[in-house]
Amino acid sequence: MTQSLTLEEIAKQAGVSRSTVSRVINDHPNVSDDVRERVRGIIQVTGYRPHPAARSLASRKTNVIGLVIPRSTHTFFSDPYFPQLTQGVAESCNQHDYILSLFLFKTEDDERRLIPRISRKGLVDGLIIQSTHLGDKFIPQLSKGTVPFLVVGRPINAPEANYIDVDNVDGAYQAVTHLIQSGRRRIATVTCALNTSVGLDRLDGYKKALSSKDISLEKDLVAEGDFTELGGYLATKALLPKGFDALFVASDTMALGAMRALKEVGLNVPQDISVVGFDDLPPALQTDPPLTTIRQPIRRFGAKAVEALLDIIDNGTGRTRQIIMGVELVIRESSSVNEGKQKDTNFFV
Repeated sequence: MTQSLTLEEIAKQAGVSRSTVSRVINDHPNVSDDVRERVRGIIQVTGYRPHPAARSLASRKTNVIGLVIPRSTHTFFSDPYFPQLTQGVAESCNQHDYILSLFLFKTEDDERRLIPRISRKGLVDGLIIQSTHLGDKFIPQLSKGTVPFLVVGRPINAPEANYIDVDNVDGAYQAVTHLIQSGRRRIATVTCALNTSVGLDRLDGYKKALSSKDISLEKDLVAEGDFTELGGYLATKALLPKGFDALFVASDTMALGAMRALKEVGLNVPQDISVVGFDDLPPALQTDPPLTTIRQPIRRFGAKAVEALLDIIDNGTGRTRQIIMGVELVIRESSSVNEGKQKDTNFFV
């Protein structure tokens, strides 16, 4: 037999009601083991496959997951981080038979208008949200709805929320410790935006590394960037009069701008100034010399976010899921290489 077989025919062969067959197909718990085994046996033998739309109606599930990028439209198409994240999310959705729907918001008005729509049951089964900035009301408003969600990046304004993040503090700590171990003592940093958790956490790791080696923090050696190449360039220009022999740039994209600023004034990397970035995305191999950086597993990160969200959808919100994934230092030619350390010329995909 083929897919044309009906639930009534499956029920007749199994000697049970149509509703019992439906409960077995949708993994409802209120079915005895022997009945469940008998119905599944008939389904396997006949090759029956429930129609996706009918199954969705029966289970009240859409089998759609939304990926929400709040107020980042201008960077979504230029920052290499987002394609990697989206690819990881999409691949995992495909693996679990879910459809991915992308929501891009350009303005606060967009968010205010669309939040009520995407936070209602019936449009999506769950949402993955790129973390927002300090003071943003998006996640607190979404918390008032009924749709399960998971935040990518530790949300500053919702510490109780489900989220997944990489260990940004440890990554920055590794980066700056590497610079110190290579003999650098006056280490500047270009931070990510400091109204975001990633900006604050990577700055915290920078401070902890200095403190661990009894190096005093100099506020003049800290300049705030904005995740863009231009932001890295301008922040480095502002730091140059302060004098430093190493630079930790809190994203690879900003590191492109930082190294351009150093080159313009005749400084050589790493002979004059060692540079370390963060992300291990394609820009890390576009610099001259190739960039030492902190590798974060962005595609696996996106896939893990889907798995965690599906756990919330299937098993409820009774417990909070807060997942931290590890990062690693990848040494290339932009920093002094310690003896025994292995160079790496491949960025993470």
